[in-house]
Amino acid sequence: MNANTAAQALDADELITSHMPLVGHLVRETMSRVPTHVNRDDLTSAGLTALVLAARAFDPDRGVPFDRYAATRIRGALLDELRSVDWASRSVRRRARDLTETRNRLAGALGRTPTPAEVAHAAGLTPDEVAANDDDVSRAQVLSLHGSTTATIDDLVPTRAPSPEDMVEHAERLTYLREAIELLPERLRIVVEGYFFAERPMADIAAELGVTDSRISQMRAEALTLLKDALNHSLEPTLVTKTGKTDGVAQRRRETYCAAVATRHANGIRRGTRRPLNAVS
Repeated sequence: MNANTAAQALDADELITSHMPLVGHLVRETMSRVPTHVNRDDLTSAGLTALVLAARAFDPDRGVPFDRYAATRIRGALLDELRSVDWASRSVRRRARDLTETRNRLAGALGRTPTPAEVAHAAGLTPDEVAANDDDVSRAQVLSLHGSTTATIDDLVPTRAPSPEDMVEHAERLTYLREAIELLPERLRIVVEGYFFAERPMADIAAELGVTDSRISQMRAEALTLLKDALNHSLEPTLVTKTGKTDGVAQRRRETYCAAVATRHANGIRRGTRRPLNAVS
């Protein structure tokens, strides 16, 4: 194991250790919404496994905070676990519905309540199988994950849904971001689009531009700083960073770039032309 690999392993271990309470929090929220027969330990195990995988796969250069990234992975694992444990109960309920239809049909034909033996014969089952299914339905209390008329499995996994105001603000930031990417210097734009949108390996982008991998990393950092300042220039001016001399060439170029993004955004509003972020070309 080389030094870089060892350092990455230590970073992953730290992320896992410091975010284990997040698993407990999401499991507690989930357990409050599911039937009592759902096993907490199984959910916790699935959540911890997802946390470990998230820590190993996490790339801070993507610009997404780890807690948000990990929470998404953990919720997905909890959802998969709930679906897996619900498979058997779904089959039980499916058979219960079939037996109910059989009972209703026989009651209409016979003019009385059919006996368990008659129901079993009509359904192609043994009396013991019918009784076992009735017992399973009773134990599940018909309040299991798909039995509720007001919630599905996906509704039971805790989420932090954004408010309408949050959604509007998020959409506005995405619009600014798309416009800021389009106005980046060409080589920086190639790096951003290739790395973040096309998910190309850094080595491929470096070969295309005729530079080293380390230079691509520097260009990516430079582009992210420009993008952040362009958004802050219009949305949070107090957060715009100052680099170099106030009247230096680099600062003037940065200010010109930020102003160009703001102008592009204003023109887009007037024209009513907006494209989604993934339409960057």
